Amino acid sequence: MVKVSVILTAFNEEKFIGKAIESILNQTFDDLELIVVNDGSTDGTSDIINGFDDERIKLISHENSGPGASRNRALKEVRGEYVMYLDGDDWYSEDAIEIAYREAKSKDTDFTFYQMINYDDKSGKIYENDWFNLNIFDESFEDRVFKACDYDGSIFDMSVGVCQKIYNTSFLRRIDAKFPEGIFFEDMPFFYYVLLKADRISIIKRHLYYRRKHDASITHVVDEKFLDTVPAGQELMRIFIENGWYDAYKFDLLAYKINGPRFALRDIEENYKVPLYELIKKDYLSIKSSKYYQDFLDNLGPVKKKFFLDIIKSKDYDDFMTLNQAKS
Repeated sequence: MVKVSVILTAFNEEKFIGKAIESILNQTFDDLELIVVNDGSTDGTSDIINGFDDERIKLISHENSGPGASRNRALKEVRGEYVMYLDGDDWYSEDAIEIAYREAKSKDTDFTFYQMINYDDKSGKIYENDWFNLNIFDESFEDRVFKACDYDGSIFDMSVGVCQKIYNTSFLRRIDAKFPEGIFFEDMPFFYYVLLKADRISIIKRHLYYRRKHDASITHVVDEKFLDTVPAGQELMRIFIENGWYDAYKFDLLAYKINGPRFALRDIEENYKVPLYELIKKDYLSIKSSKYYQDFLDNLGPVKKKFFLDIIKSKDYDDFMTLNQAKS
């Protein structure tokens, strides 16, 4: 057994994957394995991966299946006591794995957050933000172990990104943690399942991960991937309901479920607005016929409630836009 396994998934990352791999192989901590999943790349990604001669690398290649399926496949192969994730266009600081492992091991955590820092690929500038700085956690959370219920604010203000944590492998396997497959935004339901199953969490207020912002970044271009905000939200609801967490979190959960597709519909490229509207409408009509409909009416704030009802009432996207732009 090695101490840390790093799972790196890549689809057409020939511009960036070399740096990502080097950032792992050149760590100050070397008791690790790197599991690279080449998710059906059609560019030079495979050649770059194969150009590295290091016995710590294990390569998995399969047809394009998306990040969820790739991560699930890799997790089955993990031999490490702990596991971390890296996207193919990002990289670690040189001491990231050593710092993360020592924290997780010393506190025996189920998982540990660490800070990310942003890198703008066009300008070359590095910048921080509150979300990836974990600023929702005040000083009382530093150098301690806690559970989700110890946090007084909304858990839906936490950073959901899978790459911002180090996980105890035995814990993930014990709770049978899996990413939803076939959709983007798979991090989100995975995170909340893991979060609410965890008994021991800690944070590291140090920037260990460099997150690259570029033209093809999933959160930079609001394109067809954002259609998956609907199934991701459905999966989140299922997780909370099936695990008995719904009643305790429903006020914030329902707002969170509405806001993802609501903001996506506002910002998505024009040719995807109607398809996204239709997905949202189908989802909301199923909610209307369920026992949870009254909860949405009772718990949503006025803006989100109007959006919810306007979608249900509308005949089509144009009708929705007319209704939604009208004052209550």
